[in-house]
Order: sequence, then structure tokens, then C-alpha cells
Amino acid sequence: MSYAVYLRELLRPLGIYDLAEGSLSGSELDALGLGMDGAEDALEYTEQESLLSTACGEGLDRREALFARAPVHVSTQLRREAVAALLRIGGDCFTLSDINSTISGCGIKALAQEKEQFGYIRVIFPETAGVPPEFEQISQIILDIIPCHLEVEFYFRYLTWAECHAHGYTWAVVHQNQWNWQEFQLAI
Repeated sequence: MSYAVYLRELLRPLGIYDLAEGSLSGSELDALGLGMDGAEDALEYTEQESLLSTACGEGLDRREALFARAPVHVSTQLRREAVAALLRIGGDCFTLSDINSTISGCGIKALAQEKEQFGYIRVIFPETAGVPPEFEQISQIILDIIPCHLEVEFYFRYLTWAECHAHGYTWAVVHQNQWNWQEFQLAI
């Protein structure tokens, strides 16, 4: 309902105003209602962009500008999660759980795992097959998040022979789908 209609309905019971279309009072209510509609639209936009959970444009851009490196833009939801992760970074985030809480600030799902050798961490991308797009930007953000005294190894997931067997892939399936070797490796 527009504010012009709302104002008319609000004043109608008084019975002292001529609220018809084209009348002086009606035209004044139309003008006031139009201004209030514009203010409502501006407030809705401001509210949407000020909340991280609903921001999709200017609100995300302004938050990303706060950081030295912006997360990759895979999707709006992943951008929101990345900004939230980057905002969780504190000066004492040295435990593995703290690192995993903030490492998705790169823009995609990432997970750090301790290796058996002390001081080494493996970073995996569980929802991404192969090398993620824009990996250079992703790796720079991850290396900024992980404490500098740790050696980082990036691990990329490809199709294994055990998974081929489990999915029932045969060379006939590969030829039927017309996969090249790269596409076959990423058919997880």
C-alpha cells in the first residue's frame, strides 16, 4: 500500500477533507505520499545494506574495503561469509579452531589441518575440485590470516581411482561424457 492511500484511509473517517483524485487535498496527499514512499525505499535499502546477512551490493563493497585484500567474489552468500570470517580475526587467533573460523575469509570454503610435522599446516578446499579460480588472491588472503611462523601447504582435491570405482566410472562413461583428462579429474 502506498503512503498516499494510507493517508487517505487515515483521514477519511474525519469527513472534513475532499480526498478525491485531482482535488487540492487529494493532490497534496499524493505528493506527500510520493515523498514518503521514496523515504521508505531509501530506508529499506539502507537497512538491507547495513546488515551483513542481507547486504548484496554497496554494503559488501564498503565492508570489503576495510581489509587489505578483498575476498574472491564467487557468490553473494560466500562474500557475506568471507566478510564475517574476516571480521572475526583477532590479535590472538593462533589456535587451529580460530584459524578455521577465519580462513574462509578468502571467499570460498577452506579448512586448515595440522600435519604430523610440528609447525606445518595443510589447507584444503573441501567444496572445490582442483585449483580454485583466482587462487593467487585466495592464497594471499589465507597466508595473511595464518600466523607467519607456520609453513602452509595447499592441497587440491582431484578424483581418485577409489572414487572412480565407487561412482562406477568406466572409460565408456568418460567417452560418453566426452571428458578430456582435466574434466575427468574434476568429475568428483
